[in-house]
Amino acid sequence: MEEKQTEFILLKLQRALKELADKNGLNEEIVEVTCSVLTLQEAIGNPERDDFPIQKGKEKMMQACFGCSCGQAFTDMSNTYSGKLKELATMPLETNFERAVFISALNAVMRELKMTDRTIHCKDEGPKKCSLELVEMIEKEYGNPKIALFGLQPAMSEVLSEKYSLRIFDLDQDNIGKEKFGIVVEDGICDLEEVQTWADLFLVTGSTLCNKSIVNFLPIKKPVVYFGITIAGTASLLGLKRFCPQAS
Repeated sequence: MEEKQTEFILLKLQRALKELADKNGLNEEIVEVTCSVLTLQEAIGNPERDDFPIQKGKEKMMQACFGCSCGQAFTDMSNTYSGKLKELATMPLETNFERAVFISALNAVMRELKMTDRTIHCKDEGPKKCSLELVEMIEKEYGNPKIALFGLQPAMSEVLSEKYSLRIFDLDQDNIGKEKFGIVVEDGICDLEEVQTWADLFLVTGSTLCNKSIVNFLPIKKPVVYFGITIAGTASLLGLKRFCPQAS
């Protein structure tokens, strides 16, 4: 069932990209979309900490360039790609790599068409500032909620753990069962019904789009906020709430 839901969402996104290409006459042009794997320095600069997944080699950042715009996506399966825009609307999306190519390209195209923004990851002090702004946003919009954080984003985790009742979930086996900021990290493959009963607010990494687990969060009745650059275009298309204030 989950597999069919995932295929439906990805197909919906591909159809949306094709419609954008048709509407703007892009299918008639020779358009090259090049995805390249960014270095650590290019991706996040020099943040004040060294525990981000990309710094530990757990993730790579793919970047697609289209026109004068760029789009990015985090993935654990990276490579380079070059192809025409119309090919992306029909390419298979079976692997994390293929999905990262498509999603980063979708972000770039939608940025070029001014249909989304903040598609480039923040650098240097950006993650710290983002975390502080996240606390302000939560306090203003949700009060003092119990938070389920899916995706161990260290800067966010540290700040949130100091102010809220927090549970952290991750898929990285090196993190699961380990204590981070006074909280034992739980397995991201879990009983979401139980978590939903406990939590007032879900904060979910946009990278769930690349690994297909996003379908698990779409039916959740509690408020869900997706964070990061990966989900930029998709959030705009599907009307999902996204938080990524320091991205450019």
